[in-house]
Amino acid sequence: MNLSDKDFYKLTDYIKKQYGLELSNKRRLVEGRLGCQMTERGYSDCREYLKACFADVSGKELNGLVSLLTTNHTFFMREPEHYRFMREAVLPYLKSAHSDSRTMRIWSAGCSSGEEAYTAAMTVCEYLGEQKSMWDTRILATDISVKALSAAQRGIYTERAVSDLPADWREKYFTKERGRYKISDTIRGEVIFRMFNLMDGIPYKREPFDLIFCRNVMIYFDKDTRRALVNKLYDVLTPGGYLFVGHSEGITGEMSRYEYIRPAVYRRPK
Repeated sequence: MNLSDKDFYKLTDYIKKQYGLELSNKRRLVEGRLGCQMTERGYSDCREYLKACFADVSGKELNGLVSLLTTNHTFFMREPEHYRFMREAVLPYLKSAHSDSRTMRIWSAGCSSGEEAYTAAMTVCEYLGEQKSMWDTRILATDISVKALSAAQRGIYTERAVSDLPADWREKYFTKERGRYKISDTIRGEVIFRMFNLMDGIPYKREPFDLIFCRNVMIYFDKDTRRALVNKLYDVLTPGGYLFVGHSEGITGEMSRYEYIRPAVYRRPK
């Protein structure tokens, strides 16, 4: 399926304005996935489908399209160096810093289908061990995709998706049903899923975050959008708090307010 230039740029300009996503250089992807979505929704004319998207005041139709255009392959324990550093450096620091309140505030921003947030929750449980019941470490996980959030809340994954987790974690935190792995109620209860557009003002300001995951999200953003988002995240990090970004996201120049810790790990100075 081929979009006219007018329709292509109308769609990509709108998506950039509303969601910050730069898709003007991904024409083949946009046209391919738009064609699939049109077929699924029963449309044969792309202009009629786009007209229906823009006319839907509920936003459901356009959100479904955006979800499709931003689908990103993910899996448990992705970029394992982050979880290793979390266990060896971040969690010991937070345990000491918050020994009185016994709370840790963690946000998975752009959580997709939940693997990142659930991996973080398991990492916290493993680190705190028997002391876990004395701590509030519930993780906020947000995404713009209703479809991805629905999958995350179901918490059912393929064997391939969990293959990088330690075998004892798969035994402890999942039940196997018909060849698929279902996340345990214990870990599911540690994650709060919410729909949220990172282009909006961040409402979670009353209690700053100790650790924010925003990984493989900014690959869709242009330089100015990345800079604006990185600064917004800085403002909701507690002094001494950490930001994890994707290893492929080159945003070093925009992060001068942060302290560089190691590749893809930054910190708000104390």
